[in-house]
Amino acid sequence: MRLLVVEDDPRLRDVLRRGLTEQGHIVDESADGDDAEQVASSPIYDAIVLDMNLPKRSGLDVLRSLRRRKLQTPVLVLTSRDTAEDIIEGLDAGADDYLRKPFIFGELEARLRSITRRHLPADTTNAELWSGDVMLDLRTRVARRGNRRIDLTPRESAFLEYFLRNAGALVTRRAIEDAMFDRASEATSNVVDVYVSRLRSKLATGGESSVLQTVRGAGYRFGPE
Repeated sequence: MRLLVVEDDPRLRDVLRRGLTEQGHIVDESADGDDAEQVASSPIYDAIVLDMNLPKRSGLDVLRSLRRRKLQTPVLVLTSRDTAEDIIEGLDAGADDYLRKPFIFGELEARLRSITRRHLPADTTNAELWSGDVMLDLRTRVARRGNRRIDLTPRESAFLEYFLRNAGALVTRRAIEDAMFDRASEATSNVVDVYVSRLRSKLATGGESSVLQTVRGAGYRFGPE
């Protein structure tokens, strides 16, 4: 893969470059927010490793700008902040996954493999997912309930896609964590709860019945009651 590493700490940036190069990747580097946005705008990269704390412009600002410009390159965020609110802010800005500092290099590689797999071209033979009156168009990422369009963040859309693909089945919080984040932790569980709550609210904004039920002590089930 061709990767862009955006990190202002020269020692960590060098460790990342050497480690990823040894694994056969082509690695470019950037050390500040302004340069990162310019370099990352190129569609040549298979993934971007992006630190949140950058000089000139924060990694969060860079990420939001790239997503506004419709750049779809997978982004793995590096952060020293690990509250649920910090994680959600990064995911809502368009991050595909996050990794807390300090981290194990093998985990970084595993996360990169995971987010690049998610961005492989999808089979669009069945480009619309349905459950009852809820629909998600996989090409445009537009969600609807009946005739009402539902405005979702990219991460909320990913959660809806997961539930639609598993409509009618009981899914545990651990299964959601494994599918969406590739980890299980207390912070991630809080994040799952937040996104389920937000998605449930948006699906019922028009006064419709709930289609995302909590099964006490077990998990969640998506579909008409």
